[in-house]
Amino acid sequence: MNKAILYKGEILYKYGFPNHVMNPDRFKVFLEKAGKRSFLNKNTLVIKQSKPVELSILKLFHTPRHIDFVKKMSDRGTGLLDYGDTPAFKGVFEIALHSVGATLDASLSVISGEASYAFNPAGGWHHARRDRSGGFCVFNDIGVAIEYLLRKELVEKVYYIDIDAHHGDGVYYPFEDYPQVYIFDVHETGRYLYPGTGFEWETGKGDAEGTKVNIPLNPLSGDDELLRAMDKAYEFGLEIEPDIIILQAGTDGIIGDPITHLQYTVDGHRKAVEIVKSLADKTSQRLVILGGGGYNIHNITEAWINILDVITS
Repeated sequence: MNKAILYKGEILYKYGFPNHVMNPDRFKVFLEKAGKRSFLNKNTLVIKQSKPVELSILKLFHTPRHIDFVKKMSDRGTGLLDYGDTPAFKGVFEIALHSVGATLDASLSVISGEASYAFNPAGGWHHARRDRSGGFCVFNDIGVAIEYLLRKELVEKVYYIDIDAHHGDGVYYPFEDYPQVYIFDVHETGRYLYPGTGFEWETGKGDAEGTKVNIPLNPLSGDDELLRAMDKAYEFGLEIEPDIIILQAGTDGIIGDPITHLQYTVDGHRKAVEIVKSLADKTSQRLVILGGGGYNIHNITEAWINILDVITS
């Protein structure tokens, strides 16, 4: 019986910003729905409490200057961590450490065989760069986890799949020339949406040419376009035969999101997740899923319940 892990925690589930489109209410509603629908008691689900990542590990991806800046702004409790999207508040540093810690532990847990699947709803912060925050992302939990796995030689090939409506620039560009990191990113075109990147001609650099796939979608694209892309992601994954799959399962492409222009359905999003799980079952048997972006609480929480259902069934 394949086990799945869900990460939770009082500090972890505070990820978000006051009076902001990205707020922590999503986690409260998600837990209420999961409890009412009896998902938290399933015998295939293990619930783990988050722990903060060690600063020495955080520095594998982020510069000391950036880490110190976030700490200073967190202590101050006011100001911005980037050019306008990501506010500072008291405690944001510690909350972000828990987010990174949960994603790293999720990766190590599936590598060790503790579980086949792991879900961190408060992860997937794919806009943070090595030297700065961006797009509501304080630290890049994905980047830290990938760097750790590669440097410790725990894996040879990582397959990162991103279905968030926004391009995962904070994962793509830092690993653009890493041949060990395969990326498949389907998102709304950067011609209309932040961060303005992720075009089809961006396929990796140097020895990593051809290890990256970007599929930008036009506004109003729906399930048909998403699932055609996911079929390609599946075939690409079969060619790669990765050691681990990390899925950033952002829900902001679902119709009704207030800041994007895609029109996936909740069911279409679920089917995308099912395709990735099927790929993991056929290849690495190691899948980490991260909550990522999403700004319509109904969409977010229904999609997260679907993720729990997919990985515990």
